[in-house]
Amino acid sequence: MNARSDDTAATLIRLMPAVFVLIWATGFIVARYGMPHAPPFSFLLYRYLFSIGCFLIWIAIARVGWPRTGMAWIHLGVTGMLMHGGYLGGVWAAVKGGMGSGLSSLIVGIQPVLTAIWLSAMASDTHRVSKRQWTGLLLGFAGLVLVVWRKLTHGSPGDMVTPVNLSWAILALLCITAGTLYQKRFVKPCDVRTANTVQLIAAAVVTAPIALLETEAFRWNLESAGAMAWSVLGLTLGGSSLLYLLIQRGAAASVASLMYLVPPTTALIAWVLFDEPITLATLVGIALTAFGVALVVRPAGRRAA
Repeated sequence: MNARSDDTAATLIRLMPAVFVLIWATGFIVARYGMPHAPPFSFLLYRYLFSIGCFLIWIAIARVGWPRTGMAWIHLGVTGMLMHGGYLGGVWAAVKGGMGSGLSSLIVGIQPVLTAIWLSAMASDTHRVSKRQWTGLLLGFAGLVLVVWRKLTHGSPGDMVTPVNLSWAILALLCITAGTLYQKRFVKPCDVRTANTVQLIAAAVVTAPIALLETEAFRWNLESAGAMAWSVLGLTLGGSSLLYLLIQRGAAASVASLMYLVPPTTALIAWVLFDEPITLATLVGIALTAFGVALVVRPAGRRAA
């Protein structure tokens, strides 16, 4: 019985990266549904508040403990401001400002390269980026460019770039990179539900003042309500929790490399839901990206073993 439970747990752990990529990729799909009906920071503030309420109910039922030290709360708060407030705020503001999903995905997709450069500069023995991983990162980025190239060169009228929305996208890139590295370095393992709640509270605190300045009305309808429901239940409770667990369990460069799979997965979902065409370049890019990620996440020392 114990052996069977251990096998089940091991299988679930192996499936975590694939499930995370699938959930995370729906973020841009949700933006397509929700952003025409709501200002970005007001939408995100509602998302944070609803998510906090769900987590509090879950925590009360499970009776799990909260972080015990003040520094643990501070570190979780910093990651929440970066990985929720900064990253999501930047992406959604860029999309609302007219930037296409392809370009915003490409900009945020540079995260693994920034992460690898930082870890290489630190030159720690535990997080040193090998030549094989550098090759995988470069191949993954090349595949990523192929996937979004058509959208960059043949974008719709909504695919426009301005200094404002470009700044928001770059802010999102810097925040998700810094948040991933900060969490891996300073956040000690603790219950994912209470950790996420603290992070969301911090994100709500920094988002609320910006949301109050927005003048556009929030229009509740079937599309905005559906986008909100999936944002809370799927992306925050599911995707963000998986990201927290993956960062705690894996090396930062390997976790960041999973972000390379998000734009190709988003392209596949958009093809199924919206009948958006997938070109030969898209298929080649998906294959190249998957191979690059495999080089990054493959455990070191397998040949020696």
